[in-house]
Amino acid sequence: MLSDFKNFLLKTNALALAIGVIIGATTGKVVSAIVDDLIMPPIALVMPPGDWRQAQIELSKAKDADGKVTVNAIKYGHFAGATIDFVIIAFVVYVVSNKLLPREKPAETKTCNECLETIPKAATRCKFCTTQLFA
Repeated sequence: MLSDFKNFLLKTNALALAIGVIIGATTGKVVSAIVDDLIMPPIALVMPPGDWRQAQIELSKAKDADGKVTVNAIKYGHFAGATIDFVIIAFVVYVVSNKLLPREKPAETKTCNECLETIPKAATRCKFCTTQLFA
């Protein structure tokens, strides 16, 4: 039974998926730390003072039987904060991934003289129209 479980993990890539999830969660923590600790403090200097994320346009206010106040409002401060967070996090992920991930070279290609399709540069025959190609 243990060997069956081991085979399951290796054949279905479940182990690789689990490792990817763990690394993804950890990367999310690093990106959040970069945003919260390095990027947001300078941005906070230009943002309005106070808790601007709580800004809202109050549409109605009511009290229930227990005396609890229920406010119906458009919470534009929360929306603006979530949008700013998204843009900053997306930018940080873009910058980090551009620096860490290797860039693939575009494949060298040429154009077939007969059908004008793009084919690999080393090809000696067009895969689309089967024309013999010469160097």
